[in-house]
Amino acid sequence: MYLSTIDRPSHGGAGPGRRGTLTAVGANVLALGTVSLLTDISSEMVTAVLPLYFVLTLHLGPAAYGVMDGLYTGATALLRLVGGYTADRFRTRKAVAAVGYGMSALAKLGLIAAGSVPALGAVLVADRAGKGLRTAPRDALITLSVPEPLLGRAFGVHRAMDSAGAFAGPLVALAVLSAAGTTTSRAFSALFLTSFCIAAAALLVLAVFTRDRTELRPIPAPAPSPRAALGLLRGGDTRRLLYVATALGLSTVGDGFVYLVLLRRQGFATGWFPWLAVGTSLVYLVLAPAFGALADRYGRAVLLRWGFLALGGVYLLLGSPLSGTAVTVVCLCLYGAFYAATDGVLMALAAPAFPEALRTTGLACVQTAQALAYFTSSVAFGLAWAAWGPATASRCAAAAVAVAVGVTIMALRGHRTKEAVR
Repeated sequence: MYLSTIDRPSHGGAGPGRRGTLTAVGANVLALGTVSLLTDISSEMVTAVLPLYFVLTLHLGPAAYGVMDGLYTGATALLRLVGGYTADRFRTRKAVAAVGYGMSALAKLGLIAAGSVPALGAVLVADRAGKGLRTAPRDALITLSVPEPLLGRAFGVHRAMDSAGAFAGPLVALAVLSAAGTTTSRAFSALFLTSFCIAAAALLVLAVFTRDRTELRPIPAPAPSPRAALGLLRGGDTRRLLYVATALGLSTVGDGFVYLVLLRRQGFATGWFPWLAVGTSLVYLVLAPAFGALADRYGRAVLLRWGFLALGGVYLLLGSPLSGTAVTVVCLCLYGAFYAATDGVLMALAAPAFPEALRTTGLACVQTAQALAYFTSSVAFGLAWAAWGPATASRCAAAAVAVAVGVTIMALRGHRTKEAVR
């Protein structure tokens, strides 16, 4: 093992960094991207209208919605650790990911029968349990499919395909709702059933077209013990990455809140709500590959900081007296840029810090910290909205971003990672 800076940029010269991005990342990354594309169509069909379902059908207030939104992402975060270690222990990353994708697909059927808040909460927990199980194994497969200098590009391509699904999902939702009758109970049932069918197709692609390992990596050392997994938390690099992930989660209040504030501030009709998610996903789709390449070249921590600044700009605009279509467009552009500069970039930053035998467990630790922090921020924003109104709550979120930037700069200063000699 040897130490090297985690953000060591690659400059010029021949090698993988100079090849076309799609060629460089390889077939396994593209197959996993296709799985994520289909899954995100399925998921975003639901999440694009879920805030409206909560508010219009179940009549939830901001505080209650904050709890439900936090539950949707953060309540099952610890399952990420279970899934991550299981995948490493038994070297079954693809199988664990498949279980997670299958759970989320079945949860879409459960939404049809969930007519109360407790039942809906149980279904959302099942859906997020699936996401918790699948995310770390999937990201670990990506890291094992390309050389370390191309991780930013690989995650950029994957997240671009993922966001293409997020872009298409609300459009499919609008088509289904339009055909079935906008916001009726029957329309939502048709939406959830269509979402299940697309999620099942994603599971089929995972089973047929993805590989659990690639020839880029040798067979790993013996299966890691629980003691070795716990030992990750004693490493300074791991702790610093957890600080960054926690800061990112605490400063992210959730898409639903951002779009609800925009809807309320700009006076749009509720039918425009899914289009806000479409706009964000389009920007994310366009920027993710380029930002991934820039992260590889100039440093992943640099892109993270710019992502935080973009998010702070969103909150400042939401908390300002400014209004109009131009403000909405700028908000969506900044929000998409935030995701493009942080989502896959954080995983590319973290992956080299963990030995290959515990790569999935390490990524799961980072994702768990982020998800638990997100749960806290979503509930806090909902309570702040209920107590002080959306403008003040947004300004508080902007202050949280400023703190997060400082934490990230301090945590990644001199950050070094272990990289296996191959």
